[in-house]
Amino acid sequence: MYDAPAGDRGSERHRGFPDRGSRSLTMEMEPEKVSMSKELGPGSPAYRCSACHGDEEWNFNPPLRGRAKSRSLSASPAPGSTKEFRRTRSLHGPCPVTTFGPKACVLQNPQTIMHIQDPASQRLTWNKCPKSVLVIKKIRDASLLQPFKELCEYLMEENNMIVYVEKKVLEDPAIVGDENFGPVKKKFCTFREDYDDISNQIDFIICLGGDGTLLYASSLFQGSVPPVMAFHLGSLGFLTPFTFENFQAQVAQVIEGNAAVVLRSRLKVRVVKGLRGTAAVQNGVLAPDLEPEGGKQVLNEVVIDRGPSSYLSNVDVYLDGHLITTVQGDGVIVSTPTGSTAYAAAAGASMIHPNVPAIMLTPICPHSLSFRPIVVPAGVELKITLSPEARNTAWVSFDGRRRQEIGHGDSISITTSCYPLPSICVRDPVSDWFESLAQCLHWNVRKKQAHFAEDEDADADAGLAAQG
Repeated sequence: MYDAPAGDRGSERHRGFPDRGSRSLTMEMEPEKVSMSKELGPGSPAYRCSACHGDEEWNFNPPLRGRAKSRSLSASPAPGSTKEFRRTRSLHGPCPVTTFGPKACVLQNPQTIMHIQDPASQRLTWNKCPKSVLVIKKIRDASLLQPFKELCEYLMEENNMIVYVEKKVLEDPAIVGDENFGPVKKKFCTFREDYDDISNQIDFIICLGGDGTLLYASSLFQGSVPPVMAFHLGSLGFLTPFTFENFQAQVAQVIEGNAAVVLRSRLKVRVVKGLRGTAAVQNGVLAPDLEPEGGKQVLNEVVIDRGPSSYLSNVDVYLDGHLITTVQGDGVIVSTPTGSTAYAAAAGASMIHPNVPAIMLTPICPHSLSFRPIVVPAGVELKITLSPEARNTAWVSFDGRRRQEIGHGDSISITTSCYPLPSICVRDPVSDWFESLAQCLHWNVRKKQAHFAEDEDADADAGLAAQG
């Protein structure tokens, strides 16, 4: 169990915790105009948009005499209609067009897990004012002690919030020996990773440090993740857009529910102990899973490599149960768009905006000149196993942690998680991402080419004319 604040644990629990049954995070979407043409006669049923989980219903009136039967659906009601065709509750932005010509359409699938997102319309709002916040601080970094103290004092004293921190954070000698920080320290709620479950106690998260703090926050929540506000106080900070100079105003804006967010997709990963030997694969199709070892939520990437062995890694990659390729090299990276700017970028992959629904497959030093990184649709299931002729085992890690060995007959199942990580933006998802590319990775930075002077242009034109 986590430790409640010292002195009055019972009353603090009763006063501070919001009603978990009614508090939730929702995403406000801007009204979107949708156009569609469809022949409908009198008495035609209402069209329900499957991509909006049934939250929108479009009612069509009989066509007016002398007019075309097709009608444009917009934010303004049609003549004779009593309902505005307005998007209200879609999580992922405008619905993709599902009709093609007068007769063709996409078969509606109730198991759809991801749609085309509209980054500009994703905004944060609260059903109830947040009361509890998890503060994650980079361990063993003395430069973060003062910002950590200032932030916690502001949250507790100014906003009367319950602050959760990891127990080992408060064991830092600089915090233990600070008498001025003593009264604040007694009010903390503490927890221990892998021992205490705080997933239902946290309204939002604040990270102080580098990108590793955001990855650590993701690992603490294997289901729904509270919104994350990440301050850049580390070495790179590609995923941490906020600066700490004006933290009071920025935190207050988030608490008020006025901020843009980007939904960073995660991978759901399971290590499966399956059949031993070649019986696990029949006619190029992988046998059903046996003995699953539970799932993990991964924000950046799953890395399968050769470990300490001097031999090449030799693993088979299956997509939806069918063998697509064998990787011979140092290993393979399966990453999210968020992870495309991490290890995958170092291995030669393209950088993908986090709003793009995709899974990336990037080989590590492949022993093949034609093996290029590929991108597959989000939602497919990838499985990776040791090839039957592999000379050695493989090793797998999840966001650089919990490394373990994979033997013959074992498999790694990877697909898109239905629990993304909502990361709060400084401006908006597109501006923040390109700002990180420019500031952190120095993307496309080079000395500009000098332009010709006017007399040089004239000489060049004269020379071309003489040659003609």
